[in-house]
Amino acid sequence: MKERLQKILSAAGVTSRRKAEVLLEEGRVTVNGLTAYIGDTADAERDEIMVDGKPIRKAETLIYIALYKPRGYLSAVTDDRGRKTVTELVSGCGARVYPVGRLDMDSEGLLLMTNDGSFANKAAHPRYEREKSYLVSVKGDADAAYVRLTEPIVIDGKETKEAQVRIVSSDGEKAKLIFTLKEGRNRQVRRLCEAAGLTVTRLIRISEAGITVEGLKPGKWRHLTKQEIRGFTGRSRSNS
Repeated sequence: MKERLQKILSAAGVTSRRKAEVLLEEGRVTVNGLTAYIGDTADAERDEIMVDGKPIRKAETLIYIALYKPRGYLSAVTDDRGRKTVTELVSGCGARVYPVGRLDMDSEGLLLMTNDGSFANKAAHPRYEREKSYLVSVKGDADAAYVRLTEPIVIDGKETKEAQVRIVSSDGEKAKLIFTLKEGRNRQVRRLCEAAGLTVTRLIRISEAGITVEGLKPGKWRHLTKQEIRGFTGRSRSNS
């Protein structure tokens, strides 16, 4: 697809669009061996575009993935102890992607992955207060513990915000709960349950900011839709 050279140079990390115009005015940009000018277009995938005689780096295709992380996988790119990592599960996505935030090794469910640093920062930054929901199976009397579950606790010297908690089922000895948080502090759900006298037997992140794991089996992934990407960044670039 042909685009203006200023946009191509900017996307490739050469310089800003405004400074790209200066490069074009100075005759320092060529396309397929011919000097290019302001207003010219090119296809970044097919044409040979050079600045000062050196080819520009091809703009990386941005990838956005929703992965159902199974238990037993680290939310990391590599591990020096040889443990399984989530990058092994998405090796066929066509790019080197990184997890956005994390899920404990013993937890499962939705994990976003991308090679877009801006998206990752916006998705993970606590100031945006993006809601995350977890389906949690516990041992213990959830009805008796309910009030305690909704109270703040202190993690790393800072008090958490109150969690929204809904009891899905309970028989006095075990229960299923849905926790909805606007922050993702270290092992927050597990610590809330521990403080309330409950033992977590399974924890699944089922959604984040409207993106869900519905339809995904453990270890499987899908590309985010344009609408889902736009919800985080305002952009709609995707290969989905």
